[in-house]
Amino acid sequence: MSQENIAEQEKELEKEIPDTPEADKQEKEGTAGEKAASGKEKKKEDKENDRIEVLEKQIQDLTDKIAKEKDDYIRLMAEFDNFRRRTSQEKLDLVSVAAEDTIKGLLPVLDDCERAMEALGKSEDNPAAKEGTELIYSKLLGYLQGKGLSRIDALGTEFNTDLHEAVAQFPVQEEDKKGKVYDVIQTGYTLNGKVVRFAKVVVGI
Repeated sequence: MSQENIAEQEKELEKEIPDTPEADKQEKEGTAGEKAASGKEKKKEDKENDRIEVLEKQIQDLTDKIAKEKDDYIRLMAEFDNFRRRTSQEKLDLVSVAAEDTIKGLLPVLDDCERAMEALGKSEDNPAAKEGTELIYSKLLGYLQGKGLSRIDALGTEFNTDLHEAVAQFPVQEEDKKGKVYDVIQTGYTLNGKVVRFAKVVVGI
């Protein structure tokens, strides 16, 4: 091979293979560019993560606030419902007490009617008065019974402290009459199952 050919091949090799310092410089520049790009991406990612954390915290705060407001609302509604029920019950109790007092005030009128009918029953002089008194008594008793008033039928029953008030004792010969109501001095009444006046009775002993 001639010297000329060898020289040409060396020139070609020099073109194909760059100088080492220049290649190192380009490689370094490429690596620095990649690092810079990577750093920007990381900063962007960190910024997005921070933003997500802030949003998640805001969501959690709002969720807690809504839960508290809901709990307060439920408690308030429960308190209002209890207040409404209590007020309604108090009104019913007030009406009931007022009705009870009114009916108790009319019981002596029933007693007077019963005594009047008993007295008129022993006399034959004025049958119209007896009939009129019985009519008044029946109407008054019927009205009060419509409001829940009931007589306590005590005569001949076992003495019961829940219904009867013993005002006297009377000796009896019959064993089956002992401990039972022998006579009724004053009629007792209940109003809707509650005793409003005990029956005053004489008990056989």
